[in-house]
Amino acid sequence: MKKSSMLLLVLLFTMLVASACGNNNSNQKNASVSDSAGSSTNANSTKPDNSKEVKLVGYLLGEAPKGMPDVLAALNEKLKKDINATLELNYIGWGDVASKYPLVLASGEDVDFIFAADWNFYVSEANKGAFTPLDLEKMKQLMPKYMAKQNPAAFEAATVNDKPYMIPTTTPDRKVSVAVIRKDIMDKVGLKDVKSIAELDPYFAEIKKEYPDMIPLNLDSQFDISTPYQYLVYDKFNYSGGPIDSGDPKSQGITYDQADPSGKIISMMEEPMLSAQKYAATIMKGWYDKGYVNKNPYSNKTRSKDNFCEGKSGVAFGNTLDIASVMSTCKAKGIDTYLIPSLGLDGKWGMSSWTGNGIAIPAGSKNVDRTMQALDLIMEDESYVNLVYFGIDGKNYTVTADGKLGLPEGVTSDSNTYPPDAAGFWFVDKDYFKPLNEWTDEYVQHHDQVASYLTDYQYNGFTFNSEKVKSEVANLKNVSAQYASPIYVGIIKDVDSAFTTLADKLKAAGIDKVKAEVETQASAFLANKNK
Repeated sequence: MKKSSMLLLVLLFTMLVASACGNNNSNQKNASVSDSAGSSTNANSTKPDNSKEVKLVGYLLGEAPKGMPDVLAALNEKLKKDINATLELNYIGWGDVASKYPLVLASGEDVDFIFAADWNFYVSEANKGAFTPLDLEKMKQLMPKYMAKQNPAAFEAATVNDKPYMIPTTTPDRKVSVAVIRKDIMDKVGLKDVKSIAELDPYFAEIKKEYPDMIPLNLDSQFDISTPYQYLVYDKFNYSGGPIDSGDPKSQGITYDQADPSGKIISMMEEPMLSAQKYAATIMKGWYDKGYVNKNPYSNKTRSKDNFCEGKSGVAFGNTLDIASVMSTCKAKGIDTYLIPSLGLDGKWGMSSWTGNGIAIPAGSKNVDRTMQALDLIMEDESYVNLVYFGIDGKNYTVTADGKLGLPEGVTSDSNTYPPDAAGFWFVDKDYFKPLNEWTDEYVQHHDQVASYLTDYQYNGFTFNSEKVKSEVANLKNVSAQYASPIYVGIIKDVDSAFTTLADKLKAAGIDKVKAEVETQASAFLANKNK
């Protein structure tokens, strides 16, 4: 019996050991589940395994500043240390956005993140399946800083077909459109307290007469070409600057009056928008006929703000964020400036939407998890925010004794190789931004007033899904490029006939069908918003 008992104990022990080993093997197999992100996630921990180094490829809009190589090297040093990753950064120039942005997403090349915005093909590309749908639970693990700060409404605004595809900024832009002119020329012609660019005819006449190297309205082919026209429209009608169907400021389409509480949807060929457009077109035609506009803006790639301080352009068009360095550069050259905020009839400007500025992960990314970790740092860690937005401490900026950002000794706003806002990282947390020591007194005054200009509006957060009318929206943009663009610049013989032709072409392109679809989606949005 002793031998039998001993044998039984040995057998039981052997079975227990075998069972334990089997469980250990099973745990080892499930302990780390590799995903397409080049990282491994521990089953017993939310901390990712970043033992494998990865290179993340990103695309932003605009042009890399001269100092980008140094900033990117510093950024990669930080990313390598924190998450064992490095970054390769590419830019899509403003003149190539319409053609290259969709191409990058459709090409199949390895891309891990790309700038996204409702005005930059976000909905159309999401409908194509170009972006990775966001898993908010995963983001809580991989982007804890970001998720702790972000408002859930941001993801609701970014939802397309029941899924969000954009990582919106936690701080929508606090800005209004502006025009900056030269104070010395204003004084010569007796202009004071200018509220609209419609008042600038004597200013332009003086430039044409006395400044042969300066073009009053030196417009570029991408940003500026429709901007003064839009500013003139704002004098008569409160609209968002671009049709609600495409968001393209150069396109005609469907819009609404931001001051109208009913949220009525209208075509841009209907009243009161049509009369506002004819008012703007009449002024632009007059200015073009007088030689105030550069003869061929379609071939010009230099924005008015980029050569304003060089004495090449009479007006610098931009917004609250990108115009500060222009005013500082002019001041350093002894040029006093005057800023004109471009506001609606009610003196207000619609606040930026959640989807006006963000980042998306392309569907083909093999590094989703690591990309999210990198974006959490870049968007919400103060040291990263300062680096990607302002550059290298001691080289591109310094922190002054009063807590402002200044320029290092020997560096001017003109010679700074990494000026603020120039690198395309517009989606970072702007609550970390410090005031710049180089800001002019006039810019400080404007900056402090911006909050009083901004107002909520009926369709803030509304994202139009153009899937059912994508052909018609594309047709509207094509018609606009051919028939509306000359109106914006003033290259037309007769305003009324130009709009008659434009209206006929837009109708044939399907503007009524687009309007009906916008009305359907807008009504549903307002009904849900007012619950």
